Amino acid sequence: MDEKVIPLQKIPIGAKAKVKTLLSMGSVRGRLQDIGLIEGTVVECLQKSPAGDPIAYLIRGAVIALRSEESSKILVESCDGYVHV
Repeated sequence: MDEKVIPLQKIPIGAKAKVKTLLSMGSVRGRLQDIGLIEGTVVECLQKSPAGDPIAYLIRGAVIALRSEESSKILVESCDGYVHV
């Protein structure tokens, strides 16, 4: 099976994705893990700001806004079967 892994910032609004891995290091990695971003966590993209940064995600029942710099280092796979273009 060919799983497509993409950065979290690339999922469309309304789509869900499952966390595969974090590329961040140090305190940023720890912060992401503290808010529940660990392997297997399902994340839903709720809303993007007009400028596209930050993006609001639903993570374990909480709405969290992440900047592109952070979300680009969170690799996910589709839960919805969407096709990234």
